[in-house]
Amino acid sequence: MMNNRTIAHLPVVLVLGGHDPTGGAGLIADAEAIAACGGWALTIPTALTVQNCHDVRAVMPCDPHAMRAMAAVLGEFEIAAIKVGLVADLATLDAVTDIVRRFPGVPLVLDPVLRAGGGQELSTAELVDAFRERLLPLVDILTPNRDELARLSAQAGDDTGRAVELMTLGCQAVLVTGTDAPAANTPSERVVHTLHTPDQGRQWSWPRLAGRFHGSGCTLASALAARLAAGESLVTACEQAQAFTWHALDHAWQPGIGQALPRRLWRLPVTPVKGVDEAAAPG
Repeated sequence: MMNNRTIAHLPVVLVLGGHDPTGGAGLIADAEAIAACGGWALTIPTALTVQNCHDVRAVMPCDPHAMRAMAAVLGEFEIAAIKVGLVADLATLDAVTDIVRRFPGVPLVLDPVLRAGGGQELSTAELVDAFRERLLPLVDILTPNRDELARLSAQAGDDTGRAVELMTLGCQAVLVTGTDAPAANTPSERVVHTLHTPDQGRQWSWPRLAGRFHGSGCTLASALAARLAAGESLVTACEQAQAFTWHALDHAWQPGIGQALPRRLWRLPVTPVKGVDEAAAPG
């Protein structure tokens, strides 16, 4: 009998991002999405956060020396993609950049976490400028929503002009999500995501789901990184990641009255909560 340990090879994604104790976003969300899409996540925290399903209360950047040390001992893994999320200050941005440069040629997905879903600011103008100068030239695909795109770009005008401007800084592609701030003429019942590359463009339209979600951007970017790590083309990986994210949101759960949390592992069976099902059952 063959030993599965000798034949299994999982595409490995290195993730640098914040820790969200709710599991809705951050490293927990990243690891779940990558596992659900067939990959294996290596996680290096960039920040610890104090947050719930309503908003972020505090962000504590991690020690950049510890981040570099964590990355330095991962040599036994063949890293096939990198995903970067929350970067809370300039020191951790420098550490992220140093770590990414250790893996030339490995596709980098950047989810620019500039503001929490509840509205809390997570970045500054100085940090955005540093993003543009130090990190964007290393990025293979950026996954901003329309508000993040406007903040990252110095270009006034439409999304296309802004995406082109970011690509002139070295970013290879931009996938703009339209969930939070739909573009003009987008039907209210649809969500449109647009991929910009130097030689092609592509749009996808998805049914809009009711409610507000915490961690949809993390889910999309990590799923995209996992599919790139598995060897998919950029367009195919974008499409697969969007489909995965839509289903995770469609199966989301809401523990209180705040934002709903995507269920990246929705295909796994749900264990009934004792007492809840009896109370909900018809008498």
